[in-house]
Order: sequence, then structure tokens, then C-alpha cells
Amino acid sequence: MPATRPSLGTHIAALALSLAAAGSVLAATAPSAQAAPGPVHAGRHTAAPECRGQGVDPDARVRYRSRITIDAPLSTVFRTQTDVERWPSWQDAVLTNERLDSGPLRAGSAFRWTTPVPATPSTPATTLEITSTVRQLQRNHCVRWTGPADGEGIHIDEGTHVWTFTQVEGGVLVRTEETWTGEQAEADVPTSTEALGAGLEIWLKDLKAAAEARADR
Repeated sequence: MPATRPSLGTHIAALALSLAAAGSVLAATAPSAQAAPGPVHAGRHTAAPECRGQGVDPDARVRYRSRITIDAPLSTVFRTQTDVERWPSWQDAVLTNERLDSGPLRAGSAFRWTTPVPATPSTPATTLEITSTVRQLQRNHCVRWTGPADGEGIHIDEGTHVWTFTQVEGGVLVRTEETWTGEQAEADVPTSTEALGAGLEIWLKDLKAAAEARADR
């Protein structure tokens, strides 16, 4: 990776602030990488989330795990999350999302989506483009995708993201974990982790709001 490229930490901090401006908490208030915010659930829900036996990258240094309970039918929550082309309609931090194949989302499906990164005193504004490929999917239960992210002066070699959906008392327990790998992401692990955590907390809250609104229609 070129030595003249601005540090990922600078861009990631800007991304965290952008997410915060979209109605989220600041990255600095995000729980630690191993935290599982929210109420304590049964022990079987505390292990790392997996989809068809596969989880996040076990060797990644940048990782974050969280969960939320959504008061909506399981099918509504799962459909809201996996109808990826509609993400921009309920996530302010997603500018575009394009399916690269057709039909229901399934193992092997791919999609390309974008999120803004604002300018900082030392770096220009850019748009982060993420290309995600679904590796495992079990309808109404879990989905796992991986892929790189690129923008001007910013690159994440591989993001691995797992989501699980479980019917519990009070609704659907959604659990998520994501890891990032790559020289830039690992150059400043605490900052990268804070930004990753901030983004996932927003995502969970937006998913909850969108799914519950659909359930109330």
C-alpha cells in the first residue's frame, strides 16, 4: 500500500462523525470491540454469531459484536435486512445499493453499495464503495457476507459480516458481528474499531425502526 496514502484512522474518524451526523451516537461513545450492548439474554445467545457454521475472520484485529431486540415478526425483520436494494430508504448512511445478480438474495449473490466519508482538515471527502458477496444464508435465520471497501485514500482488504435472527420473548433478537482486515485498518485498531462499532450500532437502530414501522402498517 503506498506510503503516501493518508492513514485509515483519519478517514475512519471522519466516517464515524458522518454516521453520527446521520442520527447516531458518536464513535467515542461506542462500546468496546468485545462488548455486547443491550439486555442480557440466555447463554445460548452470547456465543459469537455464525451462519451455517461460519463466523467472522478469527484472526482479524478489528472486530465488533452487538445485538438488539426488534418488536416485529421474524419474516419482516429478515426481509428488511436482506432486501439490500432498499437499504437507502431506511439507512441514512447508505447512499446507493445495487444488486449484481437477480432473484432472491442467496449464497453467491453480490451487491455494491456506497456510504459517504466527509472531508477532514487533511483529507478530501470521498465515497466508500463496498462490494459484498453472500457466502452463507439461511432464510429467517442468518446471513454472512464478505468483501472489500474502497474510497479515495482508504481501503479495507476484507470485511466479514455475520447476522443472526432468533425469535425470543418480546420479538426478534438480532445479533451481528463484523471484522475488518488490511494494513490500513490495522494501522490504528482502536480508531477503526470505534468507527466499526458506531456504524453497527446505527445499523441495528435503523433496522429496528424500519422493521417495526413495517410491522405496524
